[in-house]
Amino acid sequence: MNQSAWIFPGQGSQNVGMGHDIFHKTDIGKKYFEEAQKIMNYDIKSIIFNGPEDKLRKTEFTQPAIYIVSVVLGKLLISRDISPVAVAGHSLGEYSALTIAGGINFLDGLKLVKLRSESMAKSGEICKGTMAAIIGLDDDKIELICRSYRGSGFVNPANYNSPKQVVISGSSDAVIWAMRQAKESGARIVKELNVSGAFHSNLMKPTTEELAEAINSLEISNLKCPLFTNVDAKPKIKGIDIKKTLIDQVVNPVLWSQSISSMKQKGINNFLEIGPGRVLCGLNKRIDKSIKCLSINSLSKLEKVFV
Repeated sequence: MNQSAWIFPGQGSQNVGMGHDIFHKTDIGKKYFEEAQKIMNYDIKSIIFNGPEDKLRKTEFTQPAIYIVSVVLGKLLISRDISPVAVAGHSLGEYSALTIAGGINFLDGLKLVKLRSESMAKSGEICKGTMAAIIGLDDDKIELICRSYRGSGFVNPANYNSPKQVVISGSSDAVIWAMRQAKESGARIVKELNVSGAFHSNLMKPTTEELAEAINSLEISNLKCPLFTNVDAKPKIKGIDIKKTLIDQVVNPVLWSQSISSMKQKGINNFLEIGPGRVLCGLNKRIDKSIKCLSINSLSKLEKVFV
């Protein structure tokens, strides 16, 4: 699995206790967790290790928590002379991918993630909205439903997770209308998500303004390997190109299914999911059954694979 692309999870993959082993049993884990404590203005370590789950699930805590654990696991692999041939990250995971590919250092990445998560939580409170998962309809059918909405507000695709699995996002009335249309069109599952805002929609506009200033003031180095970005599913190496995609990502759909297919077309068949959970390996299987994907979500998993 040395010639693998590394993929990094986003919000929803968190679990209380994640990263406990890498903190207690590795010098790298201890170093990065302690650096993170200085950046955050609260005890992030305690929230990650002890919860409670309701608190960890909040956007402003979830995103830094997943970023920290994912980057530490990636750094542990790099310390064993293992490196990716390409990287990608699902939404928040794009920051973990960017850090591991050498675009930004851990602390700058964490500062951006902290700002992003707090701003997204704030945007969610100011501009109320919701999200829903639709399973069993083709992408173009879901796009047509979203375009057909004529009420106040709007709804749009937010995550193209795998064929026939798309998350929609937008104003509450519009999303509920689209859910009804999807059921009538034969969707197998239509489920509103328990989220604090309409992520990857125009309701996140206030976040892009705040984030743009921070990203544009930061130097992003050219990467050691290509990053397949959420906004267009294309590989990027130049730091200047990546700045724009990070800003645009907040209000645009995550083209995950397209990103994995794009990597496959470049001859990449092996993937490592680096970070908590194993959501992305599950999606990969639905995108293309021939793809191999291993989940590295703990120290024991890492050691089992790379002895």
